[in-house]
Amino acid sequence: MDAPANIKHRAMLSLIYACGLRRSELLNLKPADVDSKRKLLIIRQAKGRKDRVAGLPESIIEMLREYYKEEKPKVWLFEGQEKGERYSATSLQKVLQNSVSKAGIKKPVSLHWLRHSFATHLLESGTDLRYIQELLGHKSSKTTEIYTHVSTKSLEKIKSPFDDL
Repeated sequence: MDAPANIKHRAMLSLIYACGLRRSELLNLKPADVDSKRKLLIIRQAKGRKDRVAGLPESIIEMLREYYKEEKPKVWLFEGQEKGERYSATSLQKVLQNSVSKAGIKKPVSLHWLRHSFATHLLESGTDLRYIQELLGHKSSKTTEIYTHVSTKSLEKIKSPFDDL
């Protein structure tokens, strides 16, 4: 996540991964949606018109503070070229593509890949699927299961009950 030199770009991509956000959720955030005291991000009117919250890591809060000092967003957390204008989805995709290229990653990557990685990494670290479902804002656990493909790394860690006999 260090590939983007621009603090706004780094903060946008980091926030998508850190909170498992959809592109539209990131672009619809307002400064008031960041609750740094409680370390929460309020995601309003997400898919299905439901609000939800996500935990904010301290490192993201610090990054956002640095970003606030430089940009001073008023209406949207991430504003476009003009103050008060929402950052565009096309520009955000370009930020990701430039960052991926800078990092030397050759395979195709999308913004949704960051959300998918968030869910997969939580699952691999032992987080219960029901919590991941809640964090992603899914109604159905079936939707969450799509994100949580089984990795070989996870399978290798599973200990056979036979070993305990």
